[in-house]
Amino acid sequence: MKYPIGVQTFEKLRNEGYVYVDKTALVYKMAQEGSCYFLSRPRRFGKSLLISTLKAYFEGRKDLFQGLAMEQLEKDWNEYPILHLDLNAERYTCHAELANILDTYLRQWE
Repeated sequence: MKYPIGVQTFEKLRNEGYVYVDKTALVYKMAQEGSCYFLSRPRRFGKSLLISTLKAYFEGRKDLFQGLAMEQLEKDWNEYPILHLDLNAERYTCHAELANILDTYLRQWE
């Protein structure tokens, strides 16, 4: 058994045979019933993996959910555009640095 130590992407976890405790029923419920969430878990506590799982779900990646609860729960498997902001790449010491990175992301998406 391979344990996913340091694995932060759902796709890698599923494609490379790592152990996964199926929480996709909760992800489905969160996506269907919720509105806005603030993820405030401590560092190294699975936020990146959760975001990656949500991304795969909203991209309609049914192949990654084979054998998991989500496979039975979701019927439509619609694809939605994903706008992923990774603000961990820089240290923002002034307003201009943050504005610059946000502007860069927005220009790419346009």
